[in-house]
Amino acid sequence: MPYVKIEMLGGRDQQQKRALVASVTEAVCTSVGCNADAVWVVIDEKTTENWGAGGKLIADKAPS
Repeated sequence: MPYVKIEMLGGRDQQQKRALVASVTEAVCTSVGCNADAVWVVIDEKTTENWGAGGKLIADKAPS
C-alpha cells in the first residue's frame, strides 16, 4: 500500500485537491505498477503562522 503525504499551505479549493490526489495516484500507479485503490494520499494543510522560509514566518512576509 503506497502512502503519500503532501504537506502544503492551505488555501486550495476542493477541486484543486481532487486533481492533486488524482495526479499523484496516477503517478504512483505508473511508477510502481499498483492498483489505484491501493494508493493512499494525505494532504496535510499548514497555516502561514506555522511555516517559515528565509528566516521569517510566511505570515510575516509580504504577499508576492
